[in-house]
Amino acid sequence: MIFTAGGSAHIQKLVDDAVLSGERTATVTGDWEIDTAVRLPSHFTLILSDCHLRLKDGTYTNIFVNAHHETPEGNTTAGTDYDIAILGRGRAILDGGEPNGLHEKVPLAERKAPLHKNNLILFTNVNGFRVEGIHCRNQRWWALNFIYCVNGELRNLDFCANDAAVDENGQIYHGLKREKYKEVLVKNADGIDLRQGCSHIVIENITGFTEDDTVALTALNGRTEQAFRVEGMDSAISHVKIRNVRGASFCSLVRLLNQGEIKLHDIEIDGVTDECRQSPHLDHGIYAVRVGDKHMYGDRHSTKEETYNITLRNIYGEGEYAVALAGEIGNLSMENITCGEGTECLLDGRTE
Repeated sequence: MIFTAGGSAHIQKLVDDAVLSGERTATVTGDWEIDTAVRLPSHFTLILSDCHLRLKDGTYTNIFVNAHHETPEGNTTAGTDYDIAILGRGRAILDGGEPNGLHEKVPLAERKAPLHKNNLILFTNVNGFRVEGIHCRNQRWWALNFIYCVNGELRNLDFCANDAAVDENGQIYHGLKREKYKEVLVKNADGIDLRQGCSHIVIENITGFTEDDTVALTALNGRTEQAFRVEGMDSAISHVKIRNVRGASFCSLVRLLNQGEIKLHDIEIDGVTDECRQSPHLDHGIYAVRVGDKHMYGDRHSTKEETYNITLRNIYGEGEYAVALAGEIGNLSMENITCGEGTECLLDGRTE
């Protein structure tokens, strides 16, 4: 496939012209190479109609960000962007293309760009957002990342991560092997990530293959979260509904994690179907749903006053476990947890 150069400038002009005309809607068609992030302003709808947007080889950039992302105003409520939609129609593809060598194992001093530049879509400090009808492939890290974003809808999204690995002889092969994780080429290639400050969001009808977690709600306090913290906003992840997640993941289809003082609460997960045994991209997954973690990602594990009101309903697993629990969880509800042959329904590490 041939991609037309200059896609970023072309799409940005469509956006800017639509703002000047007062329409505040633009439609992108065709196959374009992206070399810098397109900025989407408040009260704007971008329609991707039968188009394929692929990151240029060797670049370190997102495809879409909100207008105030990575600006001084973006860390304040005065710089909040409002009501941004990216809607796929027909064949709508966001493609990370070839890996650029930037990943979590690269030492900070040697990184050519911050790791979050590898998100296909990165929204920070947005109130009112909608992303739907898009196929994401070959994400270089997490495909869709949201930090301090509220009142959102993520629907009808499909993922196909890079499934390549490199053996000890330098030969590339496809199909990830659990016992050879160090050979995986693109590590931690999540689908959707909600980070600090995300609330009142619906995520539904999510499909495909991700190298790590398909949907991850991770309320941690890392460098990226601190960089995009919004003054005066609640840091918790809360009031999120996740429905109908179906596919294969090398780690978890749905993951909930908070450690330290960041809260995670009022989360409803209804309908997770693990299809890892049927996937050509990996030998098998580990969890359908994972709440908490025995590993340390913060100063301490969370308490039941920090992780609470968690509902898990209609979960089917065929990896190693259907559900895994760790840390303290207040008011946990589980219903209709089922397993395929050889899969354990519950790994309960809350008392360990």
